[in-house]
Amino acid sequence: MTEAVVALRDVTKRFAGHVAVRGLSLTVPRGVLYGLLGPNGAGKTTTIRMINDIVRPDTGAITLFGALSPGRAAQRRIGYLPEERGLYPRMTVRRVLSFLAELRGLDRADVAPKIARWLDRLELAKWADAKVETLSKGMQQKVQFIATVLHEPDLLILDEPFSGLDPLNADVLRDIVREQKYAGKTILFSTHLMEHAEQLCDALCIMARAERVLEGSLADVKSRARDSRNAYHVEIARRNGEPPAALAERAGVAVIRAPGNSGAYDVELLPGQSASELLRRLVDSGEEIVHFARSVPTLHQIFVDHVRRHEEAAAAGGSGNA
Repeated sequence: MTEAVVALRDVTKRFAGHVAVRGLSLTVPRGVLYGLLGPNGAGKTTTIRMINDIVRPDTGAITLFGALSPGRAAQRRIGYLPEERGLYPRMTVRRVLSFLAELRGLDRADVAPKIARWLDRLELAKWADAKVETLSKGMQQKVQFIATVLHEPDLLILDEPFSGLDPLNADVLRDIVREQKYAGKTILFSTHLMEHAEQLCDALCIMARAERVLEGSLADVKSRARDSRNAYHVEIARRNGEPPAALAERAGVAVIRAPGNSGAYDVELLPGQSASELLRRLVDSGEEIVHFARSVPTLHQIFVDHVRRHEEAAAAGGSGNA
């Protein structure tokens, strides 16, 4: 059985009268890219801070690396990139990285070549002797990332790691995060941007209103969502932008989304309606069908569906957990 690098069991954290995390359980296996997803205020950052022993849970248990509790012993094996900056603005880039590495127990002389390699990799070499306060937000984010990985931790915890990065630098960081995974590291990262999560995640947990609403591997989550929806992707020979009559009639069709002007349609059928009947109507109408298959929802669609359902259940006084 794969060791759980992070395991939370029924963890709750309150601040005054506010419940930040309620009854949260999740498992992060070794060697995976695990996404902690949710809208702002869902409890993601509080969860990460509890794992890092910055705050303590009120109830429940957190286990790291199979046997450790959050604290000093576990911290040596963790690299943490916080959402807020943790750099010294008046230090130079090279000096602040060296200083932070020394705090992790690394020798200054030994770490200097590593710093040089990372600065070169992230295109910061010419800024090595500039003060941190002179750098852009995105450049500071890259410096903070270097500080996170210098001591070669087993677990990387990245809280909104793409914040402040332009698309090119976000691509560079995504590639490096994947490389860390292929090198055997475990990565737990939080985001509210589903396109990043869909590109990176092996597994995920979606949170809303302090609670878990969905957890599982990305493949399983998407498969379950596909099977629960009566939705199909239809492509017909290129048209003038008007939907074919068999769809325009909307008999039994709840939603039609036509991306662009390509003859491709995402069709959602009403409950009780069959795909075979829709296909028959298209064939009988003489349409040239290029593709017809059950559609797989994007992670964005899954996220919106589950968070909205949870919000509606909470507003109605019920439970939205899945």
